[in-house]
Amino acid sequence: MGCSVPPLFVRSHLSNRQCGSLARHRPMRVITSLAPIRICDNGGWTDTWFAQHGKIFNIAVQPCVEVQLEVFPRQADREPIILYADNFGDRYPLHLDRPGWGRHPLLEATIQYMGIPADCAIEAHIHSEVPAGCSTGTSAAVVVALIGALDRLKKGRMTRRKVAYAAHAIEVEALRQQSGIQDQLCSAYGGINYIEIDHYPHARLTRLQVPRATWRALESRLILIYLGRGHASSEVHKKVIADLQGEGPDCVRLQDLRAAADKSRAALSAGDLTALGRAMIENTQAQERLHPDLVSRDAQHVFAIARDFGALGWKVNGAGGEGGSLTILCSGLSHQKRQMIQTIEATNPLFKHIPIRLSRSGLRVWEHAR
Repeated sequence: MGCSVPPLFVRSHLSNRQCGSLARHRPMRVITSLAPIRICDNGGWTDTWFAQHGKIFNIAVQPCVEVQLEVFPRQADREPIILYADNFGDRYPLHLDRPGWGRHPLLEATIQYMGIPADCAIEAHIHSEVPAGCSTGTSAAVVVALIGALDRLKKGRMTRRKVAYAAHAIEVEALRQQSGIQDQLCSAYGGINYIEIDHYPHARLTRLQVPRATWRALESRLILIYLGRGHASSEVHKKVIADLQGEGPDCVRLQDLRAAADKSRAALSAGDLTALGRAMIENTQAQERLHPDLVSRDAQHVFAIARDFGALGWKVNGAGGEGGSLTILCSGLSHQKRQMIQTIEATNPLFKHIPIRLSRSGLRVWEHAR
């Protein structure tokens, strides 16, 4: 944890040239931002352009995505922007004046969208404790956290809502990706949310007020299981979208998903975790009716284990499909939860329990001098 020798003693062993070099490499400011990820998105698929309107229930959790900007004075011998994608071990200069995207288009598009002051150079470190492709809104959290840090660099005038919509625009407009709006809103605001999409992408978010006892019960019973492979869009998802476009935004399959969000809100308002568990299961069944491959064999296997251990509910996170992750709402017996996690991880070496905590806070940004 560092050297016990007094700093002045260390400095006395450095030459003036070495001390000057150290000073040049110290940032003027350090800006840190954190943004939570999302689980248990009942009503997912209805916050999209093809659904047109929707209802979503979701829960913000830690571990958060962390972005840290080291800010230096702009100098001729320093790259203006150096990007560190810590999870991938990547470090490279980013040149916004060059066409096309490099290794991490999402990060690069966000920095291009926000820009940096002309008198600054930055080193941007991005880190997540959750694997990429976990289907927990991690990409949205990355963009929300990076926008928050870059906004602070530029005096910090963006509201949480503006941050969320800017993050959504980067994915949809700059990168031409499919994206709903719920992940960005959940990451920006945190907490447990009920989101109504009146007309995509315009949404109204209500943070649900949860009694302390219910909050503690949820925090102790909700678990996140990563299936060991990153989720990626597939031909199945394209087929689902094509089918839903043909049926229209008010088709039964989408209405079932919206209903699951309503039931989740009502259950939590009543402090009824059994009813919340039923809503999670109903949502997963509704996802399967969109296309059977949205609930993978691995997911089905884990759900069977959860059922055997008395879990109240289970949910495929995100859009579903191969890989990704699951939310399980356990019974109130802690030893049963531990045994269930051990059984799941022993079933397949790829399956991994990711410890989580509910996050009351959404985007948080602060800074300190060097």
